[in-house]
Amino acid sequence: MDDDDLDARARLVVVGNGMAGARLVEEVLERGGGEQFRITVFGDEPHGNYNRIMLSPVLAGEAHEDDIVLNSHDWYADNGVTLRAGVRVERIDTAAKVVSASDGTSTAYDHLVLATGSYSFIPPMAGVRRDDGSLLPGVYGFRTIDETRDLLAATTRCTRAVVMGGGLLGLEAARALQGHGLQVDLVHAMPHLMNAQLDAEAGAILKRGVEALGITVHLDVLATEVLGDGHVEGVLLQDGRRLDCDLLVVAAGVRPHTDVAVRSGLEVERGIVVDDQLRTDDPDVYAIGECAQHRGSVYGLVAPAWEHATVLADVLTGTDPTAEYHGSRTATKLKVAGVDVATMGVSAPERDSDEFLVISEPGRGVHLSVVIRDDRLVGATLLGDTRKVAALTQAFDRGSALPEERIRLLVDLTDGREEVGVAEMPADSQVCNCNGVTKGAICGAVADGCGSVGAVMDRTRAGKGCGSCRSLVKQVVEWAADGDVTEDPAASYYVPGIPLAKPALVAAVREQDLRSVSAVFAALAPGGKEDARSKMGLTSLLKTVWGTEFVREKDAEFVNDRVHANIQRDGTFSVVPQMRGGVTTPAQLRRIADVAEKYEVPMVKVTGGQRIDLLGVRKEDLPAMWEDLGMPSGYAYGKSMRTVKTCVGSDFCRFGLGDSTQLGIDLETRFQGIESPAKIKMAVVGCPRNCAEAYVKDVGVVAVGNGRWEVYVGGAAGATVRKGDLLATVESPEEVLTLAGRFVQHYRENANWLERTYDFVPRVGLERIRSVVVDDADGTCADLDAALQRSIDAYTDPWGQDRREPATPGQFRPALPLVALPQVPVR
Repeated sequence: MDDDDLDARARLVVVGNGMAGARLVEEVLERGGGEQFRITVFGDEPHGNYNRIMLSPVLAGEAHEDDIVLNSHDWYADNGVTLRAGVRVERIDTAAKVVSASDGTSTAYDHLVLATGSYSFIPPMAGVRRDDGSLLPGVYGFRTIDETRDLLAATTRCTRAVVMGGGLLGLEAARALQGHGLQVDLVHAMPHLMNAQLDAEAGAILKRGVEALGITVHLDVLATEVLGDGHVEGVLLQDGRRLDCDLLVVAAGVRPHTDVAVRSGLEVERGIVVDDQLRTDDPDVYAIGECAQHRGSVYGLVAPAWEHATVLADVLTGTDPTAEYHGSRTATKLKVAGVDVATMGVSAPERDSDEFLVISEPGRGVHLSVVIRDDRLVGATLLGDTRKVAALTQAFDRGSALPEERIRLLVDLTDGREEVGVAEMPADSQVCNCNGVTKGAICGAVADGCGSVGAVMDRTRAGKGCGSCRSLVKQVVEWAADGDVTEDPAASYYVPGIPLAKPALVAAVREQDLRSVSAVFAALAPGGKEDARSKMGLTSLLKTVWGTEFVREKDAEFVNDRVHANIQRDGTFSVVPQMRGGVTTPAQLRRIADVAEKYEVPMVKVTGGQRIDLLGVRKEDLPAMWEDLGMPSGYAYGKSMRTVKTCVGSDFCRFGLGDSTQLGIDLETRFQGIESPAKIKMAVVGCPRNCAEAYVKDVGVVAVGNGRWEVYVGGAAGATVRKGDLLATVESPEEVLTLAGRFVQHYRENANWLERTYDFVPRVGLERIRSVVVDDADGTCADLDAALQRSIDAYTDPWGQDRREPATPGQFRPALPLVALPQVPVR
């Protein structure tokens, strides 16, 4: 007799180790189920349980796959749960109460739970599969961590992608691929994007936002054939158009995984049919999550699956034998391709008596609507502005009374009323929809000793889903802790994959002589693991520290930095030669014109930085074009000093108080190509009329008469608009060069990765910066001057260097022939 025969506990078998199945096991264990059941979990994938919602950030390089693990293999062992990872259940013998698995084993059960989830639907297009039924190479689903790994690998060798499906998953895949430098076409069969959640007007606004990112959207059209012999080469659309690609992602929806239930004779319609206690037509078999069909509904969201798990755990453990599931009121808040979206309930009126309020501002990318029935909120859609989502979610979940002036649901009116704050939120208000975490659970974690936002998130999993609720989680934690919140150490890390703040990271790099990104990971990352999100930041840092002694690695650089040009939406590049201070010559203009004609450049454009941009250049043409131009790089890419705008100044302008043109040329000559945590833009104007917008640059210089110049820092005129702060007034152009250099070097050494000066200056404080670079209070000005000079001395023009000797054999090799853009007419 073996130990199993002596174990009197009932046998609970869970088929499916995804977010529903693993959550059920957690809920059962929390109710003392470890003493009641011998638990066995089967999972198709060889991994532990991970957060499938976070696959999009992993693909985008914003998260590492280790970050999304919810239950590791060790967790199952530590909790006495047998995990059969990578083993598929093929059949259920409901009479004998035994499941048969793909490895030939049989496992008996007393209670069986099917949590098989769903699978990517691959439409039956010609050419999408090979003769053996496998997908044509280059065609991917986007549902598992293994598929995500394969897609990440493909982004390093592919240049053009087609994504099929304009729902949430398709949009996130398209955005992630576009972020890796691929040209992306998005094909959607319906007339507008996210048609399951948004109405046509909101979908049109979302489409404009997606296209603004450089993604081409094709609506109301089907893909009928996948082209390619041995590897995908393109997609044929229903209207006869062909979209070339070397990567095809199919995100055209999912289907419940019901095969094992069908083979075993259980009742199946769209999903596995269950009652209010999640029981199938066999009394000892249950189904939860995306594979379950309850009262005719199949849910594709995580929150209902976890509600299933809570009810079923109560039933199985006897905690509440009468517990029932009566359906879910679904509410989601997320960021789709960079656009904030929140939806709940219905998106449009369904009855004549329904009230429907819409506020639509296409110019701002905002669309807000609510549907009210019998004085209760039954639906809401917020696109582009989700500030009201907390109050709306509370009204939706609780069925609370609504204001007589319905517009108050969407906008604040100026009568002193305030939106419901954190303090007024009931304890059972749901803060995290993905993980079903309430305000009360967060407050409980704080009361139990979780002193930081990160600790609370780890304990409760609030904010660990799509991440859109993290600001609210932070507010609740701060309120519960009465403001006494410990700062999360990770908030100070320079890059997420290395647990060090910038000063400690720089010190370690110097002390251990780490000159490549891979060396930094090997020496300083936990477990030596590489983190895709950290590579570009480390590359920039190492260039700053080591200069010419930095060891360049192709996979640690974005494509722009690899080829010294800015990738465009069609996979071509833009070439911007340097024009110091916005000044050029007839000879340079002739060369630019000749080059544009020779290489059939589709567009020649004057930029806002007073330079000329050649757009639509093929990757393989870049070295020859640089040679023909005979001009240095203008650095219109990467994180470095970009350009110095100037006005005419005292050379010709009758209002000029100083020679802004020459000073601008001198500044650009001195700081050209200087690596920095984020891009730097400068401007010099010959008088306070500010014709070159010096007040809103990272460094702006203004002539004020009598040879004197004002130096401003921390300005911005992009998505953020901020007038720069006056750092100092100096007496000569030479002092401008010195002071600007000290500020730039201080910024380079102390700013966070991707922190622009308009964030750096307010964070550090103008007075502190002034004390360092003007007053030399720390005695470091000589060091700043010397460090900057070393970077200046190490400068080499990348166009001259790599056109003579490419850094790698494939640096300028095209991965796929590109379709030439039409010649753009001058208008």
